[in-house]
Amino acid sequence: MIKKKNDQSIISMRVTVDAVNGRVKVCAGLCLMLLAIIWLAAGCETVPEQQERANKPQTEALGPSPVEKIPPEKRNVYDLLVIGAREEVAGGVIYDASYRQIDYPGGDVPPEGGACTDVVVRALRHGGIDLQKLIHEDMREYFKQYPQNWGLRGPDTNIDHRRVPNQMNFFARYGQSLPLSVEGADLSTWQWGDVVYWRFSNDLEHCGIVSDRKNERGVPLAIHNAGIAREEDCLTDWEIIGHYRFPPAN
Repeated sequence: MIKKKNDQSIISMRVTVDAVNGRVKVCAGLCLMLLAIIWLAAGCETVPEQQERANKPQTEALGPSPVEKIPPEKRNVYDLLVIGAREEVAGGVIYDASYRQIDYPGGDVPPEGGACTDVVVRALRHGGIDLQKLIHEDMREYFKQYPQNWGLRGPDTNIDHRRVPNQMNFFARYGQSLPLSVEGADLSTWQWGDVVYWRFSNDLEHCGIVSDRKNERGVPLAIHNAGIAREEDCLTDWEIIGHYRFPPAN
């Protein structure tokens, strides 16, 4: 009888241990799924020194906008890019690089949020250009020519166009690559509607649209989202790693 009770106790302990192990495995699986979702987020993030922007709406006067003086029927695609990017500022769009399931083509994350890359995507859409579709079609044919940073086996229409490295790759191949410097003669190459890419001090990458407004030195402002969408004098605040015009100028 004593042996039988001991055997039952041992069996009971094993069942308990197996149950605990099962719960641990489930928790571990959920953690891995969460990490995967975070890893699949867009290729840019808010940096600590920019956190306060999320609670600081645009209030300062920026001066006249040359684009707004152009009659609507005479605006070109670059004018429309600026207007589209500026709508992010007017809408008070809060930074959110979350991975989301979106439609294709023409898909977008909820309008009240978005990453820095979504400023570029939405600006281009305002100009009649669907970067989601363009990048997906190109990646479907030339997937290996794009950065392989996320362990994917093929394109993902939900996120590919929202990643900084993918945007830069696409613009470098199909857009017009322009000088990174804003000094001397290079300053004149910075035109409104251009797309700019930066690297923060913590190595995270960021992007925005070059504004039609300029500071007192003639350097254009930029429209970007690093906490909340803003138009400000920040073009030279960080290391410039990309300067493109899309579509390329004739």
